[in-house]
Amino acid sequence: MNFSIATDKEGFQVTAAAQLLGDDLLVTCTGGDKPHIGAVAVAYPRPSINDPEKLSASANVICLSGHREDELARSAALKLCRAIGRTVTVVAGMHWDKIDAQGIRQVVANVEELIDRLCNELTYRMGGKDGEA
Repeated sequence: MNFSIATDKEGFQVTAAAQLLGDDLLVTCTGGDKPHIGAVAVAYPRPSINDPEKLSASANVICLSGHREDELARSAALKLCRAIGRTVTVVAGMHWDKIDAQGIRQVVANVEELIDRLCNELTYRMGGKDGEA
């Protein structure tokens, strides 16, 4: 299963592409004038520390020097992992020349919207897991 979704609210186009790799999921979040690899996050499911009967997730992140996509990649990977109960890797890289603080907030909102949409679509297609936030 491979598919992609996009949004361009307030002129900040962001695309999220999902690809199943066996039981795992690879997602790329790109956008702007110079899409690139800025950060990579891998989240993997595990039993919750508070309640081993519930699913939780942990993540590892690599962020390239000078890039700021690490938190976006991490939160997206964790959210998707909890939703589908599989190992998820998110590669994120977006760049807009001369973006201001409001633009950055809009990009974050756009990415969050796409991740929510991916969670809904993947949960529908694959069946989700009950996880903790």
